[in-house]
Amino acid sequence: MAEDEQSGIEPRSFLTCATEVARLLGVGDVTMKPNDQARRLAHAVRKPLLERATLPQELFAPLMAAAVYDPDPSFCRWFVEPAVYAFGRRRVMTALVDYLRVGTDAERAGAVRAWYSAHVPVRAHRSPSYGPGGVRDPALDESQGVKAAWLEASMRVFAEATDLQMRHRVLLGLPTSRAAYPPSMHKLLESTLASARVHPDLHIRRWAAAADHEGG
Repeated sequence: MAEDEQSGIEPRSFLTCATEVARLLGVGDVTMKPNDQARRLAHAVRKPLLERATLPQELFAPLMAAAVYDPDPSFCRWFVEPAVYAFGRRRVMTALVDYLRVGTDAERAGAVRAWYSAHVPVRAHRSPSYGPGGVRDPALDESQGVKAAWLEASMRVFAEATDLQMRHRVLLGLPTSRAAYPPSMHKLLESTLASARVHPDLHIRRWAAAADHEGG
């Protein structure tokens, strides 16, 4: 189910992104359609995205934009998954970190939704773009450094955002175990915890309590 209108994402923006993906793929009629047609257009590109052995480089940015602007967390995977296969998990996650760092609140919300899908497992039988002969370069999917960057960006957004829903969104996606954070981030983590402990939002305070429990 799509998130409510509080996300700030306009349906027509998603339609524009999906239309650009379809145009680059050469799929069907890609003229602008009414808002309620955006999902049908996204559905039309889903199969060819996964069936093609290669995707052009010019498609990467539109794919990521479509994933971020898709207001439905159940379906943004349609754009994220083929991007992971064709361009690698590391590149996909790096793009989402960039959206989280410098995007609008709507783009940041979309990046958080898409981040979950970026962890999709890759399997040789799922897409011919997996790799020649079923062999995939492991460097494509090496993402530990990018995951650390996501943790840092999420905590900084929590500290800087003025919108309660945004602060809630980025914090509750973070692990509560201190072991999940590299030592270089511990000072930022402690600052985040200090703010979360006294936050007026009950769920944010509960996140801090869980982290304190695991750390104690």
